[in-house]
Amino acid sequence: MHQSGTLHLTRGGTSVVLDTGTPGLPTILYWGTALGELSGDELDALADAARPQRVSGGLDVPARLSLVPQEAFGWQGTPGFSGHRGGSFLTPAFRTVELDAGGHELTVTANDDDAGLGLTLQLTITAAGLLRQQLAVTNTGPDVYEVRSLLASFPLPAGAQEVLDHSGRHLRERSPQRHNLTAGSYHRESRRGRPGADATVLVAAGEPAFSFERGLVHAVHTAWSGNHQYIAEQTPTGEKFLACGELLLPGEMALAPGATYTAPDAIGSWGDGLNQLAARFHAEFRNRPEHPVRPRPVTLNTWEAVYFDHNLTTLKALADRAAQAGIERYVLDDGWFTGRRDDTAGLGDWFVDGEVWPQGLTPLIDHVRALGMEFGLWFEPEMVNPDSKLARNHPEWIISPRGRLPVAARQQQVLNLAIPEAYDYILTCIDNVLSANDIAYIKWDHNRDLLEASDATSGAAVVHSNVEAVYRLMAELKDRHPGLEIESCASGGGRVDMGILRHTDRIWTSDCIDPIERLVNQKHTGLLVPPELMGMHVGGPRSHSTGRTHDLSFRAATAIFGHFGVEWDISGLSEEELARLADWIELHRQWREVLHSGTTVHADLPDPAMDLRGVVAGDRQSALYGYSLTGSSASYPPGRITFPGLDPAAAYTIAPASYDYADQGQSGLPWIEAARDGTPLVLSGRLLGALGVQAPVLFPEQSLLIEVLARTT
Repeated sequence: MHQSGTLHLTRGGTSVVLDTGTPGLPTILYWGTALGELSGDELDALADAARPQRVSGGLDVPARLSLVPQEAFGWQGTPGFSGHRGGSFLTPAFRTVELDAGGHELTVTANDDDAGLGLTLQLTITAAGLLRQQLAVTNTGPDVYEVRSLLASFPLPAGAQEVLDHSGRHLRERSPQRHNLTAGSYHRESRRGRPGADATVLVAAGEPAFSFERGLVHAVHTAWSGNHQYIAEQTPTGEKFLACGELLLPGEMALAPGATYTAPDAIGSWGDGLNQLAARFHAEFRNRPEHPVRPRPVTLNTWEAVYFDHNLTTLKALADRAAQAGIERYVLDDGWFTGRRDDTAGLGDWFVDGEVWPQGLTPLIDHVRALGMEFGLWFEPEMVNPDSKLARNHPEWIISPRGRLPVAARQQQVLNLAIPEAYDYILTCIDNVLSANDIAYIKWDHNRDLLEASDATSGAAVVHSNVEAVYRLMAELKDRHPGLEIESCASGGGRVDMGILRHTDRIWTSDCIDPIERLVNQKHTGLLVPPELMGMHVGGPRSHSTGRTHDLSFRAATAIFGHFGVEWDISGLSEEELARLADWIELHRQWREVLHSGTTVHADLPDPAMDLRGVVAGDRQSALYGYSLTGSSASYPPGRITFPGLDPAAAYTIAPASYDYADQGQSGLPWIEAARDGTPLVLSGRLLGALGVQAPVLFPEQSLLIEVLARTT
């Protein structure tokens, strides 16, 4: 820190410059590309250049967008903190009392002795170049203080004029939407007790028409699996910023004397284009000690194959075909436990149903394991059917306001795992099933939003405490069963965030596996989540959720980039059909190391019907791209496709990775014909990125995988 109080943090290609002398708390002056070494004079100049003038009609001391902007220092936008002590001390004045700065970290300790509050802020630039803010407030007063919100603020550059976030619904999660960043506050929030199918994984703001390949853009994410809020705001005095944090219900964070509320991590990324912004998030995931390190097993899930029809002979036959196709993990979905013949009963009674499974799960598990596959099992631990022994024995364990149940969803209610006895019951049930069986994987579902999320006895809000209980439960199960992997499924993609992914090994991206829908869903889920943590499965020829029909090449090419799998009754496939599926699985395995460690890229193509995405190996010696035509092309034949992410100076060969597609052109395409003849074209990464090649003529809803390999000398 320079003697003037200006501080420069830098790491991972990112710089953050802070003025620690602003009233109350430090202010971020700059957040973006690394600035290199800065002299003390330059730091002084940066601070001086950022100080606003006093203007007519304004405050005598112009307010600043500090780390937690406060009304006590003139801030009139969305405050970074709000709360009260019995209706008083509504606007505390936190002032810095201690700074502890390192090369890429800053810890700020602040307090307001009159209000009886202490505040700690830790800013970290991670190795991936993300800006992480960790905020905590402590009640140092003599009686209860209720925290209503504690938000992390991230400044935006003046050029940020457009906002990108996501909406959606079940079967259509993470649909992108854009609008101008105008004066005022744009507020997104979830009150569903989980992020929800309509949740945004981040809020991004950038230069007009920023895209995947270009345009300065910044984004923030809240690493939390419960209620949350995001804000994009422009004030009348010109400040632009993003803010995010937990959305607290009334009374939910009433701090006793000495108690502390720690807000969820708020994490910011930036980039010249969304590809670069997403790459920072992906690198952050891959730097974690808990990130999966072994190859992601190709997975077959039984849900769309058999639904609730659990028949040992049928399931064994499905396992036989799965092994023949090269499947590595077999997951038995919903329907195995007591009373579970449909979705109206049984949730909470986590005991193997003796009528359906008279010998337990052992015969199926032994069969699956003998075929060389891992075995996984579906649970929905947080839910309960009113028609269950658990609900009848312990109605007080159901989240509900006093005297009535919330509106039902999928004929189920939600357990209050913050009740120690309920937590212990669920932990014991799952632990017993895992201990008695060779189970490597849990598909952990969460099939409804929370409503009126209150303790049935006290009436107090319980969303926050239940999220913490779920985290503890997952951690305890993994501690008791080393090597256990967990998938986060929430009616598909209703719980996708960095909080749940600290405890799980992948997310189920959506219950809709129609490839047309998945192209959009996976593209935008991938702004946060790397492909190896995204479940991408090949469904049956006719989508169960949309009714569309697609050939195998389109379905498989859409799924191949992620944690690959199959959601399809393959037991009746012909040998030829099964062999084609096996070829796709083998192609995925050949590329799996690159796909699950490389850089994900999306091309900016002018025709919205043309989609090109891919993964480039870390050393940029190889890349796999998928070109898809989602509708009829604007020109006929279509125009060029370009290939982002390659080394501009390297020479590459380009060829189809598979000829399992139908070229609809009336003559051969030269670069494809050359590859067929064993003499693929050689082009530099610069030319492939700038000019590319002519796209093949495809029917709508067809794909072609393309491999690009550095030429060896």
